[in-house]
Amino acid sequence: MREKMMRFMQGRYGVDQFNNFLMKLFFGEFIFYFLFRRLVPEVASIMYYLSLATLVYTYYRMFSRNIYIRASENQNFLNKTANIRRKINNQKSIFKQRKVYRIYKCPTCKQKVRVPKGKGKISIHCPKCDTYFIKRS
Repeated sequence: MREKMMRFMQGRYGVDQFNNFLMKLFFGEFIFYFLFRRLVPEVASIMYYLSLATLVYTYYRMFSRNIYIRASENQNFLNKTANIRRKINNQKSIFKQRKVYRIYKCPTCKQKVRVPKGKGKISIHCPKCDTYFIKRS
């Protein structure tokens, strides 16, 4: 069975970041439909068909043999969402470091400066504009 599936998927595009996004979008749309199907049936039916179309398009991309077009679609998606993904990853990094470090913005150039927590009142040096400012860490 596994070999049959491997043979079937040979030469097909498979899953990429755009497909992952589309699957998450499908689940979000379907949950929205499920929650509002009794309250607003007209909107819920539209959401149902929209989620179904998203699922069909996701599987179409996954089983497509036209690899170059699918790769270019994925690249366009990655280019358009680069700023959003960068901001999210930056916030994740700050969130992971919140117990050990404190992040301050320089008052003159708005550069983010990371200082260790628990040092009391300290003078912080901005490496970008060479200004000093005093904050509690």
